[in-house]
Amino acid sequence: MAASVLKVALTGLSKCVRHTCSPMLRTISTSTLLCQGIPGSVWKLGRLNHIAIAVPDMEKATALYRDVLGAQVSGKVPLPEHGVYTVFVELGNTKLELLHPLGEKSPIAGFLQKNKSGGMHHICIEVDDISAAIVDLKARNIRTLSAEPRIGAHGKPVMFLHPKDCDGVLVELEQA
Repeated sequence: MAASVLKVALTGLSKCVRHTCSPMLRTISTSTLLCQGIPGSVWKLGRLNHIAIAVPDMEKATALYRDVLGAQVSGKVPLPEHGVYTVFVELGNTKLELLHPLGEKSPIAGFLQKNKSGGMHHICIEVDDISAAIVDLKARNIRTLSAEPRIGAHGKPVMFLHPKDCDGVLVELEQA
């Protein structure tokens, strides 16, 4: 019975993470039934690296996290190749990435036009092999927002997955 319930839960997972048996499900059930028919993956999802928040006023947002909430924050860094300024808020187990537009063609400028107060923009999850992940996900008809990985805010290769293929969430994969 429990294996049947877990099978149903597994088939309901998003296309974005259905590439392999969930490690969490493996710890719940010692049965190999859940992994039958699911090919082994040459790459693995890692930890949540950060949650990105688009902000209309970077100084005000930085002050909120630093001065009001007492968080450690980085300096403001321009990333012209991504069209954004970033500030990272350290939370111990993960980070928040504050994003503000850099230039008129910034994807964050478009986001803020639709969401005047700002809001959650994307989540970033580490992967152990970004090249293998991209090949595998493209083979599974998950679209990427660029042809090749680009260097992200942490100086590592990143790739964004299309939100329409990830249950409405913009997912950034970052090489661990």
